[in-house]
Amino acid sequence: MDDQSITGVRSVTMAESREHTFTGTTGLNTIRVWPHSRPRYVAILIHGYGEHIGRYEYVADRLVRHGAAVYGLDHMGHGKSAGDRVHIADFEDVVTDVYSVEEQARDDHPGVPVVVIGHSMGGMIAARYAQRYGDGLAALVLSGPVIGEWAIVPILLAHEEPPDVPIDPATLSRDLSVGAAYAADPLVWHGPFKRATLEAFATTLATIAKGGRLGPLPTLWVHGADDELVPLNGSRPGVEAIKGTNLTERIYEGARHEVFNEINKDEVLDDVTAFIDRAI
Repeated sequence: MDDQSITGVRSVTMAESREHTFTGTTGLNTIRVWPHSRPRYVAILIHGYGEHIGRYEYVADRLVRHGAAVYGLDHMGHGKSAGDRVHIADFEDVVTDVYSVEEQARDDHPGVPVVVIGHSMGGMIAARYAQRYGDGLAALVLSGPVIGEWAIVPILLAHEEPPDVPIDPATLSRDLSVGAAYAADPLVWHGPFKRATLEAFATTLATIAKGGRLGPLPTLWVHGADDELVPLNGSRPGVEAIKGTNLTERIYEGARHEVFNEINKDEVLDDVTAFIDRAI
């Protein structure tokens, strides 16, 4: 990874993390690392649309306590990374950026198994990542993935100028403090979709659908049964199209979109860590 410059170590209430930057496919990206001195595995977190990796502190803390060194970047145009806000012209570039993160993690921890965990848009990126780089992975976790059919994309693309359709923070979690924090977060994008990004979503969903199955790669799919943002019935055909021979499915009754931030988040993360134990 090129052009790394440490920007400081930050003390948090959970696991310690540090940030640095690297030159990605389209500009300067920020990466966050939650280190572990002797990790059993590396976890690469891939965040969703409009948000940033800083929203995954609790997930990272659980994974570090489970024995992982955790890495995650702010995608181009997201969080602290450079670029026009939420503008992604080609998700293949984002996949390439994530691979740069994996290369850094492998340099830091040679021979340690790598697990990729993606949420929402990050689940779409993770699925495509597994199609391109899955041979090197120990496991894959897809949380509420944008995969298969996401109805909002063709609806918004029907307009020359996509209308602003704000996310209702209450759809994120039954823990309403999650939505309140999201709404107040200055690093979260609260404006409309960019047309180029919507077109890139449509292209990538089609690419994944015909991109091949995941073979023996251990894969865990977790989803909220009451997810209104990325409905379960839209994602299911996408998962069916790519699943290999080792898929585990967990659907949580009553849960909304962000299962890692839900009132039963510890149950979800227990399922994730138990799955990783089996995989590695």
